[in-house]
Amino acid sequence: MTDATLDAAIAARVRDSFARQSLMATFGATLGPVAPGHVVIEAPILDLSRQQHGFGHAGLTFALGDTAAGYAALTLMPPGAEVLTVEMKINLLAPAAGERLIATGRVVKAGRRLTVVTAEVEAEAGGTRRTIALLQGTMLPVEP
Repeated sequence: MTDATLDAAIAARVRDSFARQSLMATFGATLGPVAPGHVVIEAPILDLSRQQHGFGHAGLTFALGDTAAGYAALTLMPPGAEVLTVEMKINLLAPAAGERLIATGRVVKAGRRLTVVTAEVEAEAGGTRRTIALLQGTMLPVEP
């Protein structure tokens, strides 16, 4: 799936919103494919985002997963809406060992007010990916 399968105005709204996220810029994160109910974000594991054992910090993992899930929800929200996380749960499955993290956000169910989302975060090391975290949460449309 690519931006080509998504209304151009919605894709632009998601990309413009992502560009305003200073935390994602700090992490060196980039927004990949954007499709209806589906978004991919990746970031290198920089020295500034490592924990004491040298792995990517869980805060980086959470931030990428939450952001990918939120933007997946935004692709299905009405024009003019913004998105806020209501709640998010994370299961850390393995250390974030590698060069970069890839977060794939998906919409499970889009309702009138609440959207249930999930995200899978993978660590890539030497071209091999390993799932390191699963997130599930709820997103809310808000007026800017």
